[in-house]
Amino acid sequence: MISQDQSRVKSVSIFGATGSVGTSTLDLIRLEPHKYDILVLTANSDVEKLASLAIEFSVKLAVIADERYLPALEAALKSYDIEVAAGAKALVDAAKIDSDWTMAAIVGCVGLEPILAAIERGKTVALANKESLVSAGSIMMAAVQQSGATLLPVDSEHNALFQCLAGGRLDQVRKLTLTASGGPFRTFSYDQMKNVTPEQAVAHPNWSMGAKISIDSATMMNKGLEYIEAYHLFPIGLDKIDILVHPQSVIHSMVEYHDRSTIAQLGSPDMRIPIASALAWPERMETQCEPLNLAHISRLDFEVPDYERFPALKLAHDAIAEGGAKPAILNAVNEVAVAAFLDKRISFLDIAMTCDKILNQYSPAIPENLGDLLAVDTQARVFTHKVIG
Repeated sequence: MISQDQSRVKSVSIFGATGSVGTSTLDLIRLEPHKYDILVLTANSDVEKLASLAIEFSVKLAVIADERYLPALEAALKSYDIEVAAGAKALVDAAKIDSDWTMAAIVGCVGLEPILAAIERGKTVALANKESLVSAGSIMMAAVQQSGATLLPVDSEHNALFQCLAGGRLDQVRKLTLTASGGPFRTFSYDQMKNVTPEQAVAHPNWSMGAKISIDSATMMNKGLEYIEAYHLFPIGLDKIDILVHPQSVIHSMVEYHDRSTIAQLGSPDMRIPIASALAWPERMETQCEPLNLAHISRLDFEVPDYERFPALKLAHDAIAEGGAKPAILNAVNEVAVAAFLDKRISFLDIAMTCDKILNQYSPAIPENLGDLLAVDTQARVFTHKVIG
């Protein structure tokens, strides 16, 4: 017999609906559309795709972040009973709409305020925006505790840890291990990485991701940021969080308990799997993802990450160890540096070097609230543009 809670339609808001995570979320909803009522869809600037999705799912509100595209969105939806809005304030207002489940998939710190607004409602937030937790982890986790919201990690590694901890307690854990593919340059020497191009860097060997996340994977900054995320999501101390390179991307993370039992979560490298875990939680849902065929894979390899060739890992570790504004500075500088690399204004190795330089030069007071933190973020970006310029 289906319980009343299981049969009830779940209202949903998706922030970043036209990106890879948002698109994957909607693919899953299409499998069981009768179970979900989509209230809000947002995008940064892709009006055509946002309008098409808004019509397909008969949403209540469509928000375009870039206000320049509001007239185009209005024109595309003028024949439909769909409210439209634009701008940063509209994103925050949309996050206050009382949906049961919110996907937070806006890339970058621009997603911080809407995510906090969604958390403050006290419902369920699926977090795919790592930058917000990296920059404002203490503020976000305090908001979760105060509102009673449920924060479900969507990153494959943190979702894997979440699944491995089911039935266990943090005080029983000896070690959390985040796995890393190593990116496209895992076997490159330092000299070889001097001349890599953006086209090479976005070609991830296992995952299909957006450009910014793909570059972060290539520098391994992605894993450094995930290390900071894990520190906030699973508060057991930095000394109990480890990183292990696993090129096949089959084991997504592992939890070792005090009795030396190690539980690992395995799956095909498909973001729909962790998204499905969060979308259906605390239940499970059918997906059309490729089943895991270990006999075909035949072997699983592991190696210790090289902190010399991939200095972003040490930068992230040192930033969260020092605390205060340092994680926010690291995130802001990295965003600007990655954009500069994609524009071919700096080299691949310059990304980490720029982060290191600004972290050493800029030491503001510890942010006490969201306003302080956003000021730090802004100033770090200003410094970075000057250094790159």
